Amino acid sequence: MTALFALATSLLWGLADFGGGLLTRRTPALTVVVVSQSIAVLVLGTLVVATGAWSEAGPQLWFAVGAGLVGPVAMLAFYKALALGPMGVVSPLGSLGVAVPVGVGLVLGERPGLLQLAGIVVAVVGVVLAGGPQFRGAPVQRQAVLLTLLAAFGFGAVMALIAEASTTVTGLFLALFVQRVTNVVAGGAALYVSVRRGVPALPADGFPWGALPALAFVGLADVAANGTYAIAAQHGPVTVAAVLASLYPVVTALAARGILSERLRAVQAAGAGLALAGSLLLATG
Repeated sequence: MTALFALATSLLWGLADFGGGLLTRRTPALTVVVVSQSIAVLVLGTLVVATGAWSEAGPQLWFAVGAGLVGPVAMLAFYKALALGPMGVVSPLGSLGVAVPVGVGLVLGERPGLLQLAGIVVAVVGVVLAGGPQFRGAPVQRQAVLLTLLAAFGFGAVMALIAEASTTVTGLFLALFVQRVTNVVAGGAALYVSVRRGVPALPADGFPWGALPALAFVGLADVAANGTYAIAAQHGPVTVAAVLASLYPVVTALAARGILSERLRAVQAAGAGLALAGSLLLATG
């Protein structure tokens, strides 16, 4: 069950990142975040009311608040790092956030078996290579590296926090709702400050009404990914769940190849193969 839900997390996060990347080509990233997460809040709010999840409110929801505050900061840092580039360095570095939940699992006493340890190493190397790292070319700005490491830590912290925010399915609905409300508040405040500084919040042709289905997909896929990861982490070793969930860059690269006809570089194809091999070792170990 852990492997199944963790791999579902990778699929959902990978598709959400792909969709978000396409949307930010025409719409400011902050606007994409706020609108997509607002749609997710409406859906989650309905689920919370329908299931009576309010009854499971408790101190553990502070973990969800923490995840909601850290997430937008990590995402903005990552977008800024991508703008500074080069993307072939920034993207793989961003996947290093898996070290946070894996570290938490080890601190809590988890001890993966030999096959699982081999799977972790192979999968992490595969994910980094799947991002298409540049081994030569223009030097990387120190600011880009620092922002990417900040984003990676933030992404990993969200994974660790959301796994602690609930112990039941209905409690998970409430935790995700609280996380998304916090996302919208934090992202909305950042958007307000950005607009006050003169940065446009919308494209030149106005609000992208035609992109609403895509915005909804990005928001809901991201929520579903958080949910499947929480379930994976609760039913098995966090060290295994975190590594399998971190395979999402492979999904994003394959989506770009299949939908946009972007060609995979040799290093990316090799990385995808290693990531698959690592996931098989983790699932069977």
